[in-house]
Formats: sequence, structure tokens, C-alpha cells
Amino acid sequence: MRAKSIVLILLAAVLLTGGCAREEAPKRERPAITGVTVEALAPSRVTEYYAASGTVTARTASAVSSRVMGMVTSIRVQEGDRVRKGDLLLTIDDRDVREKVRGAEEALSEARQALMAAREEKVLAEKTYERYRQLYEAKALTEQELDTVKTRMEVARLGEERAQAALKRARARLEEARIYLDFTRVVSPTTGVVSEKRIDAGSMAAPGMPLLIVEEPSYRLEVQVDERLLGKVKKGSPAEVTISSLGLTLTGTVSRVVPAVDPASRTFLVKVDIAHPGLRSGLYGRARFALAEREALLVPRGALVRKGQLTGVYLVGPEGVVTYRLIRVGKLYPGGYEVLSGVSSGDRIVVGGVENAVDGGMLKRPAGEGASE
Repeated sequence: MRAKSIVLILLAAVLLTGGCAREEAPKRERPAITGVTVEALAPSRVTEYYAASGTVTARTASAVSSRVMGMVTSIRVQEGDRVRKGDLLLTIDDRDVREKVRGAEEALSEARQALMAAREEKVLAEKTYERYRQLYEAKALTEQELDTVKTRMEVARLGEERAQAALKRARARLEEARIYLDFTRVVSPTTGVVSEKRIDAGSMAAPGMPLLIVEEPSYRLEVQVDERLLGKVKKGSPAEVTISSLGLTLTGTVSRVVPAVDPASRTFLVKVDIAHPGLRSGLYGRARFALAEREALLVPRGALVRKGQLTGVYLVGPEGVVTYRLIRVGKLYPGGYEVLSGVSSGDRIVVGGVENAVDGGMLKRPAGEGASE
């Protein structure tokens, strides 16, 4: 009996001690959070874009070729050289053409002399006819004799006309020879930059064979656009063009839409005019075309908190309690990332000072929209 009494007394003491401990244990306080900015989420207007990649090309690229056959004797330019319209680019062996010019000049000189002789003969024939006509009127000659002299005069006049025609032909042949001589000096058809050289001195040039490529310093980005946007991307529409290799973001203008759809890729060609002194043909670029506007819920980039593969925000409850909320984000817009799930319009989140926020913490005082704690 005495042993049982001792056990009961000990149990009572333990229970009393435990009860006192629970009563004296302090309540757990939430960590206080300060230095944060809180805002309420609200729908924003965003613009949908379509992006396409392509290649920078010159608006005008002239393939310079020869109009005569011959050996290239000299090349005056190299790739990258700037040229003006009419500048000499290369020369072609012109010895045979010069001989043709010399022969045409001699033929022209002979034709001039022949014309002078024909004119003198015509003048003499006309004077002779006038004297014979006077004698005929004086009854000193027969009509047959007058007709003979008249025929000689008409033949002399025809001879002058033929000499004049021969002179014109000689002049035309000389002009043709001189033109062919000019063809041996290949000049730039436009002002621009030599982008490609396809021949060297000593090689044979043939009519129509491209020798050099001269590009005007004006460029465009050519991109292939999905066929579903046919009719939505129009001439004159603005486009944002990015040239990553140059670190450039330019505003271009759609200058041409080729409506024919490529059956293999199901795309059509769009040309966007762009301007910058650093542009060159062949550069890679991307164009973004604005399509339509819609409403979306955006979260500022600075409000996102990434933990490993998870993305979330710090949500502020009505009592000021901060909790970490996982969200799913979509496209990035100028105002932030679009939220696909996890938060709703009207929810208050920490948008500034997220490094000071902790899950389960309490704001020092309930924060209003846009308030700093």
C-alpha cells in the first residue's frame, strides 16, 4: 500500500510539472518582414507578336559583267571597297577593238573626202546644165544635147546623196567601235560596296558572265512567315528587327509581301527594310510582327523567386502573412511574365525587396497596394 501511494504521488507531481511547463511556454512568433514593396495584381493589355528569322540582303545588288570577250588585264577594286557610279572596276584587253576603231576612223575620213568630191561634181554638173540650158533657149543646142547634160546633173546629185549616206554609215561604224572600246573598261553601274569578286586578272571574261557584285548601302531582312498570317502582315507595317551579331535592335518597315506560299515549308516571303551603317549582306536576323492585343495577368520579373526548378512569388495574405506560392509563367512581355496559374487578379504579392521576404513571415504592419514595409 505504501509503495502504491508513492507511485501515485510521483505521477501527480509529473502531471503538475508538465501542466505548469505548458502554461509557461511562450507562444511562437512569426519572423517580422520589412523593406519590401507589395502590389496587387491587375490585368494588363499586352500585344501578341509573331517572330521569324531570316537573312539580311541588299535591296539592290548589281551583278557587273562584261559585254565583250577578252582577257582581264587589271582589276581596280577588292571586296569591301566603296565605289561610286561610273568608277572604273576592271579593264579587258582592248587591242583588237582599238584596231577596229582605227579602221573605222580611216573609213570615216575616206567617206568625208568622197562626199566633198561628190559635192564638187554636183556643183560642176549644175553649172554645166545651166549654161547648156541658156544655149538651148538661144536655139544653139538640140534638145537631146540638153537632156544629156541634165542626166549628168541628176547623176551627180544622186552621187552626193550616196556619199552622204556612206558618211553616215561610216560614222555609225566608228561610234559602234568606240562603244565596244568602252566595253573593255567595266565601270560601276551604281554607288555602293563591292561585296564579291568572281574573277582575277589574266582570266577570260565572256559576255554576260558576272565578274563583280556591287551592293547599294541599303538593306532589308528577308524572313519566311507562317501561312496562317497571310493577310495579317501587310506592306507598311512596322517590325522589330534584332541583329544579334551586332547587338542591334532596329525598327523596320515591311516593304514587300510575296503572297505565294512555299508548299514545302508552308510559309511566304516578307521583306523588311532596315537602315544602319553596320549592316552587311548575309547577317542573321529576327523580326517580330505585332498581331493583336489582349488582356493578361503579368508578374514583374523582379517578383519571381526561383528555387531550383520551381518558380513562385511571395503572396501577402489579408493578415499580412507572407507565403511562398508556386506559379506557372508563360511569355515575357515588357511589363513582366504572363502568369498562367498560381495567382489571380487582386492577389497582393511582394514585387520589391524579395530577398527580405521569408515564407511564413509577417509584415510589420499590413501593407496596402504599392506600400513599402
